Amino acid sequence: MELSTERRDDWARRYRLMSLMRRFEEACLEGVASTEIHGELHTAIGQEAVAAALAEHLRDDDALTSTHRHHLHAIAKGVPIIPLLAEIFEKETGLCGGYGGHMHVFSPEQRFSTTGIVGASLPVALGHAYAARLQRRDAVAVAVIGDGSVNTGGFAEAMNMAGVLRLGLVVVIENNEWAISVPFSASSATPTLAERAPAFGAVGERADGLDVDEVSGALERAFAHARSGAGPAVVEAMCYRFRGHYEGDLDLYRDSAEKARRIADKDPLRIAERALSASGLLTAQELGALDAAAAADIAAALAEVRAASQPPARTAHDHVFASGLVPNASVREETPA
Repeated sequence: MELSTERRDDWARRYRLMSLMRRFEEACLEGVASTEIHGELHTAIGQEAVAAALAEHLRDDDALTSTHRHHLHAIAKGVPIIPLLAEIFEKETGLCGGYGGHMHVFSPEQRFSTTGIVGASLPVALGHAYAARLQRRDAVAVAVIGDGSVNTGGFAEAMNMAGVLRLGLVVVIENNEWAISVPFSASSATPTLAERAPAFGAVGERADGLDVDEVSGALERAFAHARSGAGPAVVEAMCYRFRGHYEGDLDLYRDSAEKARRIADKDPLRIAERALSASGLLTAQELGALDAAAAADIAAALAEVRAASQPPARTAHDHVFASGLVPNASVREETPA
């Protein structure tokens, strides 16, 4: 990673954002441990460099669709931290009033949405890209997916239509080498996923997703291509998933010693720290201060979220049935013991 002294402030912002993302995921892990968060929580610890790079190129009028592992993408798109965390903690102050929870986050103001269905974010992003074309805007639609999603029919269908119509679709593949418990080497017929792009009239590029500078450069080229009206682009960012597929996954399909070695070698925050310290661009003390500031922000957000209330039980049918079609069933308010 080669660093330019002219970009000191840029690197400080980058590092702080990556630290903020890591601390956010750690706050979510606290919610799992305390049983404040229910269901399968999916974290993206180890994949912060990809999201931080995305934040540098997204405009307000761009759309971003994501997956079950979406927290960092929401932050990259500018979704406010406290309502985002509140939704994950199922609080009524959340983005969706606490009804969506961890896996179903939606923020129309930021043009951000998620889905728990593998590959299903692609057709949604395609719709955003088509709408931009009809409205004669150069806004880009971004679909962030995992390596497993590339083998779904939705990927081929969305990419083909985007290629035929030369739509401004950017597909960011976070290739963390595992589709739940299936290794990439056992599930892909091609050595890389980026090389599939030309089959759909798209450009494709593989980048080191642990090097925020390298993946940012790849994204810059992809966004420029898509905004120009030349058609879709694919960026395959190679990274590594530090934790199991979800919290509760025993992760027995990975060799524990190999996993520990990979985590030690492939932590994007530590990679950035070593490069910044070696270059003299930011000192260890400055990096520590940036991380401490990020930790303080997340701690304050977590305290505010924890003080909020969950949606009352009487609203359980809200947003489920059309007006007048609520079943004749009473929902009992329960008071915690």
